[in-house]
Amino acid sequence: MTSLDGVVTPLDRAGPGRAIWIALGALTIGFHLWLVISGLTPALIARPIHMALALPWIFLFVRGFSRTGLVLTIVGVAACLYIAINNQALGDQYGMLYGREQYVVAFVLLGIVLEMARRAIGWPLPLVALIALLYAFFGQYIPGEFGHAGLPPMSLLGTLVIAEGGLWGELTGISVGVVAVFVIFGAVLNAGEAGQGFMNLASSAAGRLRGGAAKVSVLSSALFGSISGSASANVASTGAVTLPAMRRLGYPRPLAGAVEAVASSGGQIMPPLMGAGAFVMVELTGIPYSTIMVAALPPALLYFFTVWIGIDAFATRYRLAGLPAEERPGPRDVIVTSCFFLVPFTILLVGMFGYGLTPQYAATFAIFAGFLLLFTDGRLTLDLGRTARRLANAALTAGEQVAVIASVILCASIVVGVLGMTGLGVKVTSLILSGSSGLVWPALLLTALACLILGMEVPTTAAYVICVSVAGPALIELGLEPLQAHLFVFWYALLSTITPPVCGAVFIAAGMVEAPWLRVAGAAMALGVGLYLVPLAMVANPALISLGETPVFTILAVVKVALGLAAISWGTIAKGRALLRAALVVGGLAIILWSI
Repeated sequence: MTSLDGVVTPLDRAGPGRAIWIALGALTIGFHLWLVISGLTPALIARPIHMALALPWIFLFVRGFSRTGLVLTIVGVAACLYIAINNQALGDQYGMLYGREQYVVAFVLLGIVLEMARRAIGWPLPLVALIALLYAFFGQYIPGEFGHAGLPPMSLLGTLVIAEGGLWGELTGISVGVVAVFVIFGAVLNAGEAGQGFMNLASSAAGRLRGGAAKVSVLSSALFGSISGSASANVASTGAVTLPAMRRLGYPRPLAGAVEAVASSGGQIMPPLMGAGAFVMVELTGIPYSTIMVAALPPALLYFFTVWIGIDAFATRYRLAGLPAEERPGPRDVIVTSCFFLVPFTILLVGMFGYGLTPQYAATFAIFAGFLLLFTDGRLTLDLGRTARRLANAALTAGEQVAVIASVILCASIVVGVLGMTGLGVKVTSLILSGSSGLVWPALLLTALACLILGMEVPTTAAYVICVSVAGPALIELGLEPLQAHLFVFWYALLSTITPPVCGAVFIAAGMVEAPWLRVAGAAMALGVGLYLVPLAMVANPALISLGETPVFTILAVVKVALGLAAISWGTIAKGRALLRAALVVGGLAIILWSI
């Protein structure tokens, strides 16, 4: 298979000041690993410094240097350091602001966070946060039940910027203490041969099968996505290899793009990492990470199984052969390159499950193993120049990705803080309960619609956090278990990756294969039907997410749901009599929703 080295790296984009950015990336890595190793650090020190380290990446790196960006960086860093330096005195104020100086710092920090998010991911999430702030300040003038009693500015702003109820709250703590460490882990693995190892293993396992190139895309995207946690990054990385291969073998352009978009979207639901969402779920539910990871595995496997069946159906329609023998790697290449991700992953999992280490502490050891593997390659050669480039790319990738995630989580923290202070979250929960007439399935459909709308331009993690803050309590009150409700919302926060009108993964894949995006989206929705149905199966079949407690019942539920998904996927895609296909779809849906 073609190497992944042809992808443009952060080192290529760093420009003449790359040494400064490499140093800043190394500082970002060192700071977050030091937080894990050193133990507890006060929140009002660690979290503002986390934001301060992110500011230059957002304002000066992502979109290039500008004087405005420099000014915003300097002002933002100064405000963050003010909080960190005065953390003890501010903590004694119990969320109340005093003096003009503190009001200035509060407005500066809120404004900087909104602009950070806008530059990192666009307008939608900052607009939601801005509307939330306006509601907090002026909601007392709204008549009826959706108004609130009013919040004194000194208390409102203080809670948001000097206490742990807003910018420095639980979500930011997750970004600092856990998400950043796993982002660093992914950056280190991706800087070396792990990506090639994913591709080689996938090619060896599935390349010879019918529709082999597409199935290679599914396997490699599942593996790569488990550490990247980003559908867009997954499409750009694995798609650079799999899309040309599919085109060479005669795949229709829309189908090739759809395969990559659907496979890459599944990376965010694939343990062990699942992007940032799994760690946010830990904090919001209080459920251990290991429990969430085990529970999330069967649904994720069902998703990829459904995609696999869909590819097989398309392969029969278009007579798609497997990869030629000369394009499949040999056994030695598979074994050697697989070690570049298997060794760090094994250390991570053994640390968590064998020695009971926290996920971030186990990840620290895995990062060190990945760092050592950067010194060699699939031919087991040493090259210090190559290693230096890999280390530089790891530092730059980690710095940039930590900053982007920090921007999203800091902005989402404003929304969550306002929901809690004003009671708006409880009111929206009551609206969902009344709108669904107290019935769980209408409430689920309302929640799914909200996730789709919010997720159109908001990253998955932010969409999940906001939706679960208002819909989660309603679903739990209607009888769902907390983990069941959270996984349902998390899955549906992914809908917009492949569902029109705004479908980010489809847009990227369509551009890479030069196909009309609507045709790619249509094929993607057919292939990714599991994304729409598996969350419903988790509600109808609670055993699906209880692998750790009742493995036998989980296996039975997985087999039952897999049969239903296979029938629906084949009936939707494969050629044949319309009546038979309709029967397969209806029967499959009945199997999925029939609880055992």
